[in-house]
Amino acid sequence: MQNAAVLEKRGFSQLLSHRPYLLYLTAQAVTRFGDSLDSIAYSWMVYMLTGSELLMGSLFAFNFVPGLLFSLFTGTFVDRWVKKRVLIVIYLGRGIMVSITAVLFAFRLLEVWHLFFITFINSTLECFSRPAEMSIVPRLLPHDKLMTGNSFSTSISRSAELIGLSAAGALIALIGISGTILIDACTFIFAALIIAFMPNPEAAEAAAEKSGSPAVTEPAKRSVIGDIREALAFVKQHALLLITTVLAMINNFCLAPLNVLQPVYVKETLGVGAGGMSVLGSSLLIGMVCCGIWMGRYGKSFKKSTLIIAGSILLGLSYFALGIPGNLPAFRIEAAAGCMFLAGVAVTILNTPISTYIMEVTPKALLGRVGALMSVLCTAAIPVGSFITGVIAEHQPPPILFMIMGIVMMLPVMFLLRKKSFRAI
Repeated sequence: MQNAAVLEKRGFSQLLSHRPYLLYLTAQAVTRFGDSLDSIAYSWMVYMLTGSELLMGSLFAFNFVPGLLFSLFTGTFVDRWVKKRVLIVIYLGRGIMVSITAVLFAFRLLEVWHLFFITFINSTLECFSRPAEMSIVPRLLPHDKLMTGNSFSTSISRSAELIGLSAAGALIALIGISGTILIDACTFIFAALIIAFMPNPEAAEAAAEKSGSPAVTEPAKRSVIGDIREALAFVKQHALLLITTVLAMINNFCLAPLNVLQPVYVKETLGVGAGGMSVLGSSLLIGMVCCGIWMGRYGKSFKKSTLIIAGSILLGLSYFALGIPGNLPAFRIEAAAGCMFLAGVAVTILNTPISTYIMEVTPKALLGRVGALMSVLCTAAIPVGSFITGVIAEHQPPPILFMIMGIVMMLPVMFLLRKKSFRAI
């Protein structure tokens, strides 16, 4: 009976009493469903429109330019603004931009410069959404439930993406690429409505403060530069934040070939069509869902450092293995799907403890700025990796790049194992 009680306490049922968090999670699942449809339809649209690996890599790299330019400042504003309102405006804005893309493509008016412009606007909006999401979750859940909440979020969101990927091929065949992208736009608008009905957690904090209960005291107003300096000073005091961030930078750089060249890999290496992208994406998400369920129940039993090291090794091995299926006489897509499943498991093992650690050690009033700073540092390597990928891909096939990057991803583990401070978390 005691063991059953422990398992129950570790399970996801403990989150059911947190209704605002469930509403937030529903909005996340809705947008993830739409994005999974868009990931197939948009990638195929760009490939059809350009037919150039270099241009695909350049566009993917350009997607991260606004983050590098604006994220430090957007985190400061998010800490000052009401996070609920920020999310509503962002979802509505992204819904409008995605709708424009769908309409232009439907009427054959979409040009390459449109893709760069719309990508810039969408990416700028994402600069606000990431720190807002990072900041709002610890206000919806107590600290002792963050690991479970983040794991549950992974499982639900990835399940929604899995459904979207499974439906993407059929929807593209039924209503076309533009119609499928338009569905993604509708999911953003629907998510905005859901967030509108979510109670404002910051209002609850203010009410608690007035009643004399413990509450977070927001910092006094200061300049934007002053806010950024405060976040930098906090991160400087927590060296482990920098260590995990550098690890994320290396992983993001190494994953650029997979993100940029997946349509090429599917078509030319595996010899399948757009449905192959759905298979690989679904396999990745199934791995993330399964691991998210496991992490929610048992993740707190392990040190975060143990999970991060295990996830790094498994991710490198599975990425390296993606270079093998192209040499097989048969079952290429099945073998690649197996590699993607393991990669999904690895990503969840790696990312969940990192995001949980940031939420646990960062004061709520700083979460927007610290989240934005972490985002800038983590994504700084993606544009470089994406552009380099586009250049190298003109001379080397994707499997070779996958195998090289898989090896590189495992190298930092040797450094982490020697850091006593890291092994202590």
